[in-house]
Amino acid sequence: MKYAFFPGCVSRGGCPELYTATKLICQRLDIELQEMPRASCTGAGVLQEKNQFLGDTLNARTFALAEELGLPILTICSTCQGVMGQANRRMKTDPEYLARINTCLAEEGLEYKGTAQPKHLLWILIEDYGLDKLLEQVTKPLHGARLAPFYGCYLVRPPDALDMEENPSRQDSLERLIEALGATLVDFAGKSRCCGFPILTVNEKNSVAMVAKHTSEVKDLGADAMVTPCPLCHLNLDGYQPKAAKQARRPIDMPIIHLPQLVGMAMGISARDLGLQRHIISTKPLITKLGVAAG
Repeated sequence: MKYAFFPGCVSRGGCPELYTATKLICQRLDIELQEMPRASCTGAGVLQEKNQFLGDTLNARTFALAEELGLPILTICSTCQGVMGQANRRMKTDPEYLARINTCLAEEGLEYKGTAQPKHLLWILIEDYGLDKLLEQVTKPLHGARLAPFYGCYLVRPPDALDMEENPSRQDSLERLIEALGATLVDFAGKSRCCGFPILTVNEKNSVAMVAKHTSEVKDLGADAMVTPCPLCHLNLDGYQPKAAKQARRPIDMPIIHLPQLVGMAMGISARDLGLQRHIISTKPLITKLGVAAG
């Protein structure tokens, strides 16, 4: 299996442990990743609010680069996946719009033909690789851990841009992966709500309140950690949790785990190699409970 790898911005900046953990598990699973060093940011939905055409052109450029490689695109960021999916649908359903975009791409000798398939690692593990095959690589099932899923916004909506009708199993893909790896699922209503990151710079108080609500809710439900496929959610839920606890006037201390770190622990990869020591909220209680090698 081979994919054009689109790590996005945050995994190479604010959450470098996500990039490292992804490379490690893909190597173990014989999933070959071909990076696209010329690819740019998706716009993260923020650029699209100001200039949709520019944002879609940037994504079309990345799609064209993947087409040149003849590979589907693997993403590790829910936000990237959602923004790419929406841009792709607009271009595929509007030939005139795509033609306008290709006029811009032509200046660089590129053309997007409409065949790109951006796909999040979570979906690839379940739909392309397969849970049964993945479980063959599990050496340390996550028995005893109580884990809460947190999708955030972009991996569950809008459903048409994420091909939910054709792939209904995507709606509970994270829950199924958590349980398949041996952990106990701690389900909660906030799993598909916003983490608060999009409003962080304009209304920090409300953003931090959202962090407090989600993390304290799963804390009260007895979760040992939350798992997210979105590095932006991780930045907010992990990085701003100390402020959230102070604002909510209660202790929380809820570890936030990246999706590939979850898989890596079940595969017996050490905590240090997975970058679990880099988190703001200590992951040591979870590591100790699972007996994960420190490295």
